[in-house]
Amino acid sequence: MGVYLGKKVIFVYNADSGIFNSIEDYVHKIVSPSTYGCNLCGLTYGNMGMKNNWKQYISGQKYPVEFLHKDVFFKKYNLDNVSFPCAYIEYNGKIELLITSDEINYLGTLEELMLLVSKKLADISD
Repeated sequence: MGVYLGKKVIFVYNADSGIFNSIEDYVHKIVSPSTYGCNLCGLTYGNMGMKNNWKQYISGQKYPVEFLHKDVFFKKYNLDNVSFPCAYIEYNGKIELLITSDEINYLGTLEELMLLVSKKLADISD
């Protein structure tokens, strides 16, 4: 498999992959949403899965979008000093931070997240 040379947005959840982690996260979001550790998950997912507004927004972006759990992200990119949740832009075989965990964790609504993503992507030259 070759290196992807186009631009791609990678959102990284502050959660690990796997069925048991998914179940634990699901229960935690319902029982104690204020202490749930992934604001990206909290903003983009409801009890029934990914929110429709987010799905539509993502599908309308000019760059492909990938969602990774932090354990998968570490295996794939092997970066140090990463704080989750976050978003990266990948292009020409390189990866750069697009949205910090502080920026995502500051947000209170899905609409704020979509505005932030739009602003950040508008700043990227083609």
